[in-house]
Amino acid sequence: MTGDLLVIAQIAGRRCAFSALDVKSVIEIGTITPIPRAPAWIAGITALRSQALTVIDCRRAVGVCTGPVGQDWPTDHRAAVVTDSGYSYALMVDSIEDITTAAGEAGQIPGGFGPEWSRVATGMIETLAGPALMVDLAALLAGPDTARHEIEAAI
Repeated sequence: MTGDLLVIAQIAGRRCAFSALDVKSVIEIGTITPIPRAPAWIAGITALRSQALTVIDCRRAVGVCTGPVGQDWPTDHRAAVVTDSGYSYALMVDSIEDITTAAGEAGQIPGGFGPEWSRVATGMIETLAGPALMVDLAALLAGPDTARHEIEAAI
């Protein structure tokens, strides 16, 4: 991982890193059309050059935002465009900071980040712009562990 390019973004106040190989572009998000009965972490769909993108609310996908849909949405209207299994997604983050280089390998995540972050992060990585949580794209796109949240809500 040393020397790999990373896209640094903020999600719920945390610095997160995505492999630049996974990020196809950064776009301005236009109109987001809600999808009826979609999971809460799917904000809707938007268009990019006549291609439909599923918009992922990263705060909800991590499981750290539980307020009404649309509440506390990021003020930065940019999103990272990624693909997974042939599908395209726009990752709605708090902000896109920079593109930087990894200065080492991903290491253990220090305590205090919580189980939500442990589920979507592969480790803490040192970059030329400072430390960041390395995000597992597939885990983020899968959304929060619904069963665990239902149990916690029942308690």
